[in-house]
Amino acid sequence: MLRRALQAFLLLFVMIPASWAGSITLALSDNGGPYAEFAGALSDALTDSNWRITTVGKADTLEGGGRTDLIVTVGSDAFRQMLRRAGNAPLMATLLPRQSYERILAEVGRPRGRVGAIYLDQPPARQAAFIRQILPGQRRIGMLVSSETRGQFAQYRQAFANAGLTLDSEDSDLDSTLLAATNLLLPRVNVLLAIPDSTIYKRDNIKAILVSSYRHQRPVIAFSSAFVNAGALAALYSSPAQIARQLADQLTGPGPLIPADPVAPTMFSVAINQNVAQALGLRVPDEITIRRALLAERESR
Repeated sequence: MLRRALQAFLLLFVMIPASWAGSITLALSDNGGPYAEFAGALSDALTDSNWRITTVGKADTLEGGGRTDLIVTVGSDAFRQMLRRAGNAPLMATLLPRQSYERILAEVGRPRGRVGAIYLDQPPARQAAFIRQILPGQRRIGMLVSSETRGQFAQYRQAFANAGLTLDSEDSDLDSTLLAATNLLLPRVNVLLAIPDSTIYKRDNIKAILVSSYRHQRPVIAFSSAFVNAGALAALYSSPAQIARQLADQLTGPGPLIPADPVAPTMFSVAINQNVAQALGLRVPDEITIRRALLAERESR
C-alpha cells in the first residue's frame, strides 16, 4: 500500500508542468498610464498560468510585506523602493532604461536574491537597421550623450559601423550647454538619434532640440511615440504591453526565471510622423513596411 501511494505521489509530481510558479508581487511606480497598461497586459498574458499576481500601487505607498516568489517592478521608482526590501526573493525590473537600472543598482546595492531586467532601450544593431530602412543613403548619424549614456557610445559606434554607418557625438551634462552641443553636432551629421537619457531628453529640453533639428533640416529618430507626436520623424520603441508579453513568455517558458544578464526588448513597434517627413522633403515608408523589413532582416540572421 505504501509503495503504491509513493508511486502515485511521484506520478503527480511528474505531471506538474515545468512552468508552475507561485506568487508575483507586481510593484507599480504609478497607478495609471504605461504602468497600468503593463499591469493589465501581464495579467491577461498569465491568465491561464499558475502565477498569481498581487499588485501594489504607487511607489510612495509601496509596502514590501508578505512572502512572494517573484517581485516584478514597473518603472524606476518601484525598482528603487523594492530593491531595498527584496530580501531573498528574485526581482525583475521592467519599463526603465538600462542606465537607470544600473544606476539604481549601484546606489542601493544588489540584494541577496537574483535581480534581472527587461529594459526599454532598443539594441544598437536594431537601431542601425531601422535608420537604414527609414533613411537609406543617410550614413552620418549623431548622438547627444551625457554622463548617463557616454558609456554606451562605443557599443553604438561599433554596431553602426557594422551596418555601414558613421556615428558622431557631442557631450552635454548641463542644460546650459545642450543647445550649443546640439548646434555643433547637427551640421556634421544627416540624422540625430535620440536614446533614453534623462539628463538630455527632459520634457523642457525636447522642444528646443526639435526646433534646432528642424532649423538644420535634420530628422530626429526617437525612442517613444510621444516624442514622434512632439515632432521627431520616427521612433523605434517597445510598448508596455509588448514588454509585459515578453515577461509572461519568460515566466511560462522552459528557461531560467531570471536571466543571467538584463535583456533588451524582443518585441517592438514603429511610429512615423509623415507630416514631419513632408516638411523635411523626405519620402519615408509607412510603419507596417518598415516593421516587416526589420522582422525579415532579423529572421535572416
